[in-house]
Amino acid sequence: MQIFSTFEHNSTLELAITTLEKRGIKKGAIFAVPLDNRTEKRKLFDTMHRSDGISLIDIGMALATAFSVICASIGFKLAWGPIYWGLIGAAGGFIVGVLIKLFIVLVLKKKRRTLKGKHSEVILIVECEEDQNELVENILWEHLAIGVAKVK
Repeated sequence: MQIFSTFEHNSTLELAITTLEKRGIKKGAIFAVPLDNRTEKRKLFDTMHRSDGISLIDIGMALATAFSVICASIGFKLAWGPIYWGLIGAAGGFIVGVLIKLFIVLVLKKKRRTLKGKHSEVILIVECEEDQNELVENILWEHLAIGVAKVK
């Protein structure tokens, strides 16, 4: 049976490996693989297959609605009428909202676009017998594994 787990690269990983060796798991049955972390910058615009959860049009839609109502109300007194001025207001509000959101995402929250939380840096693979799997899994969880999976 193989048990896979992911860890951050710190002293708890070393303690987990030492504890496993003390509990009877052979050194040759423990395999640690370091992962390469993302080095390229995250993309701003989403594709059909990937989304990062940041919407660029939410403020634009709200401002388009507000500007279209205001401009349509004023449009009753103007030459082109309320429909044209409502459409002009909607387009202007949408453009202003998207520009505001781009400024917020690109300038103010640039640091927050990096990945958040704990990151897996090492995969630990342990080969053990069926009767040892619960012991190994408990040891890995006690030493702050990010995730654990078993394969028979």
